[in-house]
Order: sequence, then C-alpha cells, then structure tokens
Amino acid sequence: MTVAVVGAGIIGLAVAWRLRERGIDVTVLDSGEPGAWHVAAGMLAPAGESAFEQSALTRLLEESNDRWPAFAAELGVDVGFDDAGTLGLALTADDLADAARVWTRQKLPLLRPSELREREPALSPRVRAGVHAPAERQVDPRKVVAALRERLAGRIVVKRVESLSEVDAETVVVAAGCGTAALTGLPVRPVKGQVLRLRGEPGLLRHVLAATVDGRHVYLVPRADGEIVVGATQEERTDATVTAGGVHDLLHAALELVPGLAELELTETTVGHRPGTPDNAPLLGRLDDDSRVIVAAGHHRNGVLLTPITADLIAGLAAGFQDPLLEHFRPGRF
Repeated sequence: MTVAVVGAGIIGLAVAWRLRERGIDVTVLDSGEPGAWHVAAGMLAPAGESAFEQSALTRLLEESNDRWPAFAAELGVDVGFDDAGTLGLALTADDLADAARVWTRQKLPLLRPSELREREPALSPRVRAGVHAPAERQVDPRKVVAALRERLAGRIVVKRVESLSEVDAETVVVAAGCGTAALTGLPVRPVKGQVLRLRGEPGLLRHVLAATVDGRHVYLVPRADGEIVVGATQEERTDATVTAGGVHDLLHAALELVPGLAELELTETTVGHRPGTPDNAPLLGRLDDDSRVIVAAGHHRNGVLLTPITADLIAGLAAGFQDPLLEHFRPGRF
C-alpha cells in the first residue's frame, strides 16, 4: 500500500509516523506554510476544552490526553512535556461563577487565594479562587513537530496540492487544516487566534494558568527556558493581522493575573487559524464509503491534544481497521 499525507502539521506528521511504524509506504506532502500548531501553546486540557453536551468528544479528548505521556516518550527527545497540572483561576465574583461550571464538572476542590499563592507566589492579590487540575499537561508543539520531521526524514516532499487528483497514491490522508475545505468540500472554517510570547528568567511560573479575568479568558503557559505563551483571542475572521486591540486585551488580562510579567520581554506576536467545523468536533474517517480519501482535520482548539489518538485511529483506518470511535466523527455527518 502507498499512502500520501497532504499536510505537514502536527496531525499529518503524527499520522505519517504511525503509518511508517506499520510498515506502510508513506509520503508527506508539505505546502511549506506553518499551520495552527506553530502558534498553539500546547495545553493538554481535555475537560477545559470540551463542550458539556458532546460526550463522544469528551471521551476522545480524555483518551488522547492519556496517550500523551507514551507518545512524548516514544519521540525520544525533549518536546517540552510537563505534567505539573493547570491552575484554573478567577479574579472576580462574576469570573468565579463562569469558571465554576467547568470546575464543578471536573469535581475539583476549590482553593483559597492563599493556597493558590503557595503554588504560584507571583499571582496577583486580586485572584479570588481557583482549582488545581493535576491531569492536565503541556507540550511544546514546535518541538513535537521538529521531532516528527526528524523521524520522517526522507519521506517529506515540499509540494502544494491544489487538487487531490494530483496525488498519486492508493490512499490519501487529508490533514491540511483550514486547507481541507478547498480539497474536500467539507465545512472547515478558519478561526483566528492571536498569541503572544514573553521571555524572562525561568521560574516565574510553575503551572499552566487558565483564568477568567474580568470576563476574558486567558491562558499562560510557562516553558522551562523562561518563555511564557499568552493566549488566545478567538475571532471568526480570516485575516492574519496582529491587532493592537488583541495584543492589549491579552497583555491586560495577563498582567492583571501575574503583575510580574510586566518586566518580561515581548518576543513574538503571532496569528494562527484554528480549523473549525460546525460542531467544533474533528472530521475523522473516509470522505465517503468507497473513497480512497481519509480525512483528519477540523480539530479546532484541540489539534495538539488530539494528536496521539488521531494518529492511531487514522493509521489504523488506512491499514483496514475501523475503530468504533470514528463513527461519531464521520466527515459526512454534515
């Protein structure tokens, strides 16, 4: 069997890696443009990202989160995997009421401000309450992609695919992010997100922070080297413009949460486009019953989190195994 994977983002590369492990002849077609993974902070937070009413998506997120430790270890290099957990935080009474819906569902005990500052001394005195989610983790998507590209050395070809008729392979896996819509006709839309990167001395923060600050959701993801990723806006827009308003909103919320960030260097402002679907759940499976085309796209905010399970499910499908989990995410459901 020959398989061509259209798309060299974190999903496409992970699928190709799993296919190679099965002994399948695979080629990755790389457009040369970075995808949403390049902007993503790499939070692995299944409970915080899932919709309450989507039980199948919740299960998919949780199972993929469980696979991340082994997936990271198999890559054999440092990919920034960290399992210190996430602190969920609220600054005002209204913020607490908003956050409590998720925290109640997670069955996490509420921590007082003094308990939170024992874990993170840099937190603002304004923090009203919070929780510690120990099952949530993080990775550095840029390091993951670099490791996957190394694993697939010699199998990646720079080629922009305008039509699937150009692709000469028995099976084609479309993992092209927002570009999946033009190739397949499926309803994948770009959702703009602006992200900031700050840099200072390592150690200011020990946990990922996911907070509601005066009604605005913000996350801070600290790396071991002193980088802190701050994100993210969510806008139903297709442009790639970094806006003054977007930067202001993120910085304002971050500084209200951790005042010491004011001393850090602002090193990067970036825009990415999450591939969203009408129900914001991924498209996983054959384009139609008899198709040679398999789709692995539309992961919206969860592309990094869902990488291990997507790779396993799609590689298995290409090899002839239809996992029952795929039924809930059929590309033809819309």
